[in-house]
Amino acid sequence: MASSSFVPGKTAPGLVQKGITDALWTAVIAFGMFVLYIGLKTDQNIDNKLIIVQRWGLLASIVAIAAAGRFVSTVFLQPTLAARRAAKAKAPPVEAEPGFVSKNFNKIALAFLLVYPMLALALFGPQGSLTYVDNFGIQILIYVMLAWGLNIVVGLAGLLDLGYVAFYAVGAYSYALLATHFGLSFWILLPLSGIFAGLWGMILGFPVLRLRGDYLAIVTLAFGEIIRIVITNWTDLTKGSFGISNITKASLFGLYTFDLKDPHNIIRTLGLPISSAWYKIFLFYVILALCMLTAYVTIRLRRMPIGRAWEAMREDEIACRSLGINTVTTKLTAFATGAMFGGFAGSFFAARQGFVSPESFVFLESAVILAIVVLGGMGSLKGIAFAAIAMVGGTELLRDMDFLKLIFGPDFTPELYRMLIFGLAMVVVMIVKPRGFVGTREPTAFLKERKAVSGSFTKEGHG
Repeated sequence: MASSSFVPGKTAPGLVQKGITDALWTAVIAFGMFVLYIGLKTDQNIDNKLIIVQRWGLLASIVAIAAAGRFVSTVFLQPTLAARRAAKAKAPPVEAEPGFVSKNFNKIALAFLLVYPMLALALFGPQGSLTYVDNFGIQILIYVMLAWGLNIVVGLAGLLDLGYVAFYAVGAYSYALLATHFGLSFWILLPLSGIFAGLWGMILGFPVLRLRGDYLAIVTLAFGEIIRIVITNWTDLTKGSFGISNITKASLFGLYTFDLKDPHNIIRTLGLPISSAWYKIFLFYVILALCMLTAYVTIRLRRMPIGRAWEAMREDEIACRSLGINTVTTKLTAFATGAMFGGFAGSFFAARQGFVSPESFVFLESAVILAIVVLGGMGSLKGIAFAAIAMVGGTELLRDMDFLKLIFGPDFTPELYRMLIFGLAMVVVMIVKPRGFVGTREPTAFLKERKAVSGSFTKEGHG
């Protein structure tokens, strides 16, 4: 029997036929999914009557893009990836010498982040740098910190948490209520909010000690919704959907404020131009320090016995229990630690916004944070940071991409379809990198030394 192998750059006739079939089915499914969402749109005419606007050109463009993407994936992308995986399985592992950038990537990234606000300030001025420092700096770092906190629960301990936004909300409302009623400063409320969120993480951990998989996901999802509903309905304390405003903002270690109305603020003291950009730059360095703290604690915990217990429980909870590891305390510490960092991020969010409301803590936030963890690679801090930059920064870029109107027509509004466009991009990424940008499940400790095992040896069941 003659064996056939795929050669990158060449396609077999049967492969092209399969690609055409898959593309046609994809076009049919895409048409059925988007015909009522994109092809037909309800609007009001001059007489204030409800009419239906037909947008068949936009629908045809999206269906064609989906079909073409499926054809390219079937004919070119999937066979190429399969051939590369087969070649890697046959070839002996060769460890390449890391280059200068690979060796010093963390230092280079940290140095860039330290000069990023000043670079934006020098290029665009105080007012022009607000967008780059706030939307593309602080916003991304908040999600990096949230994703790193969730990574402890999902990536290290293997506990699927769909209600992580609840701890984010606990931290934000703890800061808002204590600052409003007791007048405490940011530097006191920051650790208190993390402690309160960690306590709530332990409260959540107790009911789910015996749950795994889908059941755990359902309970954590319900917990997140319960917190949001309580915040919405407890109007005497949280003011419900109106939210809490005029929240005390962060100060420079309690010595100076950034309030422009204060004649003795730090901006006037240093003789700087009056602008709100200085407060945003200060917040950028605060959230950067919090992210570095989260990364440091996560790395240290992974090397400690509790971190190895998390990884053991993630791989096989029954085997972990048979080794004498107390899974009760292991789960509780994972939930409490991850929740604590969520509380830190929530308190920072309240100080940054000066306003909190239940609309900021919906289930979509938990889904986005979990998507960042999965897309970056569970357990990888570097990959999660890349995914947060891609997801949050990508959605911010899609807000003002007017050139898409030239492709889809003048009625196309990028902000309405940015999640759809980004979802398609995520599907492509997960096809190319199914385990995330920097996916890894390697243990942090080895018994003697790390050994490479061939694919055929593992396939036979001996490795």
